[in-house]
Amino acid sequence: MDRRARNYLDTSLSAQERADDLLQRMSIEEKMGQIVGYMPDKGSIEKLEKDYPQGAGEVVMLFAGELDSKESVVEKVTRIQDKIMELSDHRIPAIFHLETLAGALLPEATSFPPGIGQASTWNPALQKELAKIIRNQARAVGVSHAFAPVLDISRDPRFGRQGETYGEDPALAAAMGTAYVSGLQNDGDLKEGVLACAKHFVGYHMTQGGIHAATTPIPPRMLREVYAKPFQAAITLANMKSIMNTYSSIDGEPVVGSRRYLTEFLREEMGFDGLVVSDYTSISELHTRHMVSETRTDAGELSLKAGMDVELPSKDCYNDDLMKRIQDGEVEIEILDRAVRHVLIAKFELGLFENPYPMSSDEIERIYADPNNRETSLKAARESIVLLKNKGLLPLKRTAQKKIAVIGHHAASTRSLFGGYSYTSLFDAMLNVGNTMAGVDFEKISNLSASEFGVDKNLYTYPGSIVQVESAKTEELVRKHYPTCNHLLEQIILECPNAEVTYAYGYAYAGDDTSMHDEALAVAFEADVVILTLGGKHGWGMFCTTGEGIDSTSIGLPECQESFIRKLAALKKPTVAVHFDGRPISSDMADQHLDAILEAWNPGQYGAKAMADILFGDYNPAGRLPVSVAYNAGQVPLFYNHDHGSSYHVGTINEYTSYLDCPREPRYYFGHGLSYTTFRYSNMTISMEAYEPTDQVIVTIDVTNTGEVFGEEVVQLYIRDKYASVVRPVQELAGFVRVPLRPDETRTIQFIMDPSQFAFLDTNMTWKIEAGEIEAMIGASSHDIRVKGSFRICSDLFIDGRTRGFYANAIIHS
Repeated sequence: MDRRARNYLDTSLSAQERADDLLQRMSIEEKMGQIVGYMPDKGSIEKLEKDYPQGAGEVVMLFAGELDSKESVVEKVTRIQDKIMELSDHRIPAIFHLETLAGALLPEATSFPPGIGQASTWNPALQKELAKIIRNQARAVGVSHAFAPVLDISRDPRFGRQGETYGEDPALAAAMGTAYVSGLQNDGDLKEGVLACAKHFVGYHMTQGGIHAATTPIPPRMLREVYAKPFQAAITLANMKSIMNTYSSIDGEPVVGSRRYLTEFLREEMGFDGLVVSDYTSISELHTRHMVSETRTDAGELSLKAGMDVELPSKDCYNDDLMKRIQDGEVEIEILDRAVRHVLIAKFELGLFENPYPMSSDEIERIYADPNNRETSLKAARESIVLLKNKGLLPLKRTAQKKIAVIGHHAASTRSLFGGYSYTSLFDAMLNVGNTMAGVDFEKISNLSASEFGVDKNLYTYPGSIVQVESAKTEELVRKHYPTCNHLLEQIILECPNAEVTYAYGYAYAGDDTSMHDEALAVAFEADVVILTLGGKHGWGMFCTTGEGIDSTSIGLPECQESFIRKLAALKKPTVAVHFDGRPISSDMADQHLDAILEAWNPGQYGAKAMADILFGDYNPAGRLPVSVAYNAGQVPLFYNHDHGSSYHVGTINEYTSYLDCPREPRYYFGHGLSYTTFRYSNMTISMEAYEPTDQVIVTIDVTNTGEVFGEEVVQLYIRDKYASVVRPVQELAGFVRVPLRPDETRTIQFIMDPSQFAFLDTNMTWKIEAGEIEAMIGASSHDIRVKGSFRICSDLFIDGRTRGFYANAIIHS
């Protein structure tokens, strides 16, 4: 028995000191246990003794999807933690990790819009508040590692996971992601926080063909200036403690096995000092998919040497054969120790040695019953919804429309309120024949019987599509777990007690079936106003049209919806559309024929209330697009901050200023969103005409609500480096703020920028603030610029890119 003073149990020491003490006491077997995950299946946890004789570093929490209550989650977490600590010689507790993109993936946890909806709020303070709720609910039941935020920059809507991201702009993603990390990590006090795990490092969404996990052709400058910027911001400003790798390769190197990206770039260049965990099965893919390792053990060795700390979801490549190589000296023990040390530091910072279990039942109930949970979720839903088009139809008046027709699959589907990586998306995965979530066999972990799993092994697909017809049990499970959650049809009936509300299914969310169009057209014919619900389905599995592993060459509406809009137009009925999906609406028919369009994304459990509030004018929409919307996939990639001389600013001498068959410009521009009121911008000032690269730049603008109702304007500041030594973007978002304004009220907004925000990588790949003229532009979108000004930077300055400015500080004055 080790009788030395056990300093690792001394809470007065730092996490690093405690980790160093414990590390030198551990056997190689116990160390190997710390760098692998354990994914409980529906069998007994006693098998842990065979497969994990010295415990496990992390535990996958997907089992929560088949449990009915938070109490059952607590019971299972406690049992697993007890067993893992019992197996470890030093009673090392496990970290339990959970997906938290749209709320904790737990029964009874509060649901929020997914990443693209959160980004549409343009509200970092709200983002931090919802992250606090997620942190509290997760930590209460024993979770200490949150898999979010998704900091991928998304410029390709063909890629099915766009809905998880903050969109196309690195400054917006940096601001939202940093706020989210701060909320999850409790502003650095991890003993009451959780590790925030950002993903997917790095460049994951810019793949060849928009295909999940395909290679990523991103040049080094763009990789750093655009795709790594949100990660760097969260590391620098919020001390982010965990990162997950991309599945992709860059320039011939799979990131999961690349020392260049995991150590030289991430740790040495960017200064990250936290825990790196593998995306599920990505290490084994070095052998099975990338074909750079002849065996799984070779893959494990390559990844461990590259800088990967923990293999997830379970032990495969960090296996006994790899342990033998370390024992035999073929792999240096120091490489293993480095990874184990990162795991132990995280566990000490989280306080798991002192408190490895869920909270008391009273504490849990208090956290889950907090009325702020509902208020924040409803606020996030309202602020996420974008009014894309309005020809005066909205807001509707409850007393004016006596007959309301509601049409479409989504209107009568509660599941449609929830997106990918929401708790409800687990229901699809549990019930589906085919899964699209990488690295998880849901049939293996589900408690459903073989006959129940998949419901029907011969599921039909929607005509004209390979998407399977949704199981009726999905809706049953959503209604069971969210009993007070109305779908949109129910909410409209509730909101309009004096109106005759008639529903028709009309069409599905996939395919080309028009067999129910006539019935829906007959309902529409009798109505005073028509509310269409449009879009696809965001989630996991073959029931869905967008989501992980669900990519598409079409970014438009399914033919069954597009053709219905064409038919409905002949009736000349006032029509508003509400669009649900993980990617924005792109539809010629909707643009040409509909009077109003709301982009709702997947607004969460209070989404129907939020939509009704906007439809009937109880809430004035102020969501803004975090992406540019293309007319069709032939324009992809399409983004506003493209380089001078590129995209729709190519500027060559040519009689053709568009594609032969399509505009070059977006259908809807980045930052676009309408309101029920109007705003005037005036009195723009820049504090000086010329600045040294160490001076603060202050830009001030007055914004006035010139309409008759209260509204919020998202004031957006863009900058342009007019002439530079390398090609720069035509414009870049530099700052933004959401400003509440009463009718006739004027408020002054002050943007404070460090000139290091304007720094770029020069021809020697060195971060440089370069002398020259900078144009400042303020407006309501990247296209709707209202006022402009300019200033000069007087001299060059080379800087540390890790500590550069990422976005302006905005102050609202009365």
